Amino acid sequence: MQHDIHYPNHGPSSQQQGLVLPTPSMQSQMHELAKTLPPPRKQNTACDACRSRKVKCNRMAGQDKCQHCLSKNYPCTHYVQQATSEKKRSSAVSRRPRHLSSASSNVSPVPEIPSSPSIGGQSNVPLMVRYGFCPPITLTTPTRDVLRFFFAQPDQPSEPMAFSANHISSPYDAWGELASKLEDEKFRSEFALDLVEVFFQIVHTRLPLLNPEQFRARLQLLPSSIQNAPPLHPALVATVLAWGTKFSEHPLLVADRRRPGGQSLLAKTLIDRARDLAEALKVHRIPSSDHVVIALLIEPLQNQNPDDPNGFHGFWLTSATRHLLDLGINHKSVMANIQDPESRGTMIFAWWMTCISDAYASAYYRRKPVLDDDDYDIDFYTVDPVNSDMLDGQGPTPSPREQLEFLGYYRAAHSLARTARQMSRQLWRPATDSEGISFDNLCTFAKALTEWRDRYLNLVGVPSNFEGEWDFVSAVSSCSSDATYHVMWIILFNALDDFGVKELNAATNLLHNHSEIDAAKRKVADEALHGALRIAGLAGVLTSNGYLRLDPAVMHISCILAGTLLARLGRPEVSNCIAGLKQYSYAYEEAGDQANEMGRLFNRVRLGEQELNHMASAAPRVAGSSSSSSPHSPHSHHGHAMAVDDPMQSRTNGSPHVRYSPLVSDMAIVHPLCFRHHADFVL
Repeated sequence: MQHDIHYPNHGPSSQQQGLVLPTPSMQSQMHELAKTLPPPRKQNTACDACRSRKVKCNRMAGQDKCQHCLSKNYPCTHYVQQATSEKKRSSAVSRRPRHLSSASSNVSPVPEIPSSPSIGGQSNVPLMVRYGFCPPITLTTPTRDVLRFFFAQPDQPSEPMAFSANHISSPYDAWGELASKLEDEKFRSEFALDLVEVFFQIVHTRLPLLNPEQFRARLQLLPSSIQNAPPLHPALVATVLAWGTKFSEHPLLVADRRRPGGQSLLAKTLIDRARDLAEALKVHRIPSSDHVVIALLIEPLQNQNPDDPNGFHGFWLTSATRHLLDLGINHKSVMANIQDPESRGTMIFAWWMTCISDAYASAYYRRKPVLDDDDYDIDFYTVDPVNSDMLDGQGPTPSPREQLEFLGYYRAAHSLARTARQMSRQLWRPATDSEGISFDNLCTFAKALTEWRDRYLNLVGVPSNFEGEWDFVSAVSSCSSDATYHVMWIILFNALDDFGVKELNAATNLLHNHSEIDAAKRKVADEALHGALRIAGLAGVLTSNGYLRLDPAVMHISCILAGTLLARLGRPEVSNCIAGLKQYSYAYEEAGDQANEMGRLFNRVRLGEQELNHMASAAPRVAGSSSSSSPHSPHSHHGHAMAVDDPMQSRTNGSPHVRYSPLVSDMAIVHPLCFRHHADFVL
């Protein structure tokens, strides 16, 4: 702000300007007072690079850069200093009176400048500087330098944990006793390699968006690494490492989990940093194949609670969808022109993962789908024809993607996704909310789900027994397909309970008599109860084998919806879903809160609280029974078939050893029934 200064002998008098000049006596007193004040604090003018290294910043007169930045060829920036000065100016302005003088009506009031939200104690500071990394990370930054940023000390160190008496204090103490080892470059590299292997053992087998061999070759963390290949995308590396921290049993992470709740603070921090790095590198804004893959991997990495005020639920899935459309991957002609088979397979897989996820998420979370049936011109997932000889032991071991394609999982998933999309476009409308679900739509949805069951469930669902040779891929994939089908009935039941049937709500001349509508409601109630019991049975088996503890939300949303319905009905089988969610809380903290809320709901219902609305007459509480399915269900022979001895579990000395292969994900957002690279891992 500029102020015109008028001297007494030039222009209007000081009295006319409202300015009172100090007398000589007052000036003398002010001078004596100034002698007693402490010397002013020297302003810190260090550049960002020197500030992050906590060293003296030496800049020669006449030079634009300090000596350190000159020697390292760094940009000598002063973002932190600028942000601090801006903060002081903002504070000074906010303390000033809104009017300089009540007598000066022509003077505009000083606007109050709202302060920007502070992240890590610094506002308006570029991401890399905020984390003490200069120069900023770019797409060509070596992975070793990316690790320096990614494993930098905590942004806001919290109260350190209690350690042994001989422990030396470190800025890393907020992450546990062993976290200070991250200061060593060799340890960082070894730790990163461990996290990468955990990712490929556990996460990649559900989300096969990467080529493990290519990724390892381009990681370039070992001295023998090939250096002529371009480095991996920094945000991709960060995302893979963040996934690894969710499930790794590395001693550093084990030490970090020794806190109330058993959660890793390091894992939470790295998830935030991976997302921040992706935003800084404009992953969500620039269409590219790398950015599609990164967005699809970040989405299920995050908190899966859509009500989390700090979450970005659905944001990265939407970004991936937009990128794929911009790249034209939804056109068969465009995909056919991708010459490299690996790139073509990745993009086609990414498209179908996105397409199916968008449809299921719309049904799960009550929103319109982004994509529609006419947004693409391929009927089902296919890249190259699958050789059936590979599946009968005559050829090389097929990949999980090839196995599932041969068995029909892709066709089944796409068919159910189209039904879910159809349901979402009719159920989640303001008109449906206010008027109810029309009887015709209700019949259409019930018919579509029944037809899917008759055509696909016996092919891709859990069989009544495990006779024959069943590998892990087939077993756990069928669990997920089975649960995804049954949860659709629960979604339809919940919509009916919330909105009712339009014709009954209107209470006018009915085109259909009450008996027809009541029969349709009972059909949905029976199927929903059977589906919830079915999912609870599957969740019980997966939990007893420890699969949900080391899995990226296999049946997270299915457990939530099924368990909530069982709790509302007062069914004791809800305990399976509660146990499953508590096991999920090892990697997804919000699942523990969801389990506790489910238990509280069940207790309220058992004490007599009514939880049903429009469906109260069609689905009375049936507490006490442990039946596996509704007696009206046409496929009750499935029951709790999975409750038999689990052939997927082997024991050594009484301890379970889970043999890990691809487990199809029915995640809160992403539900790919597709895989690429097959491997069995013993954890």
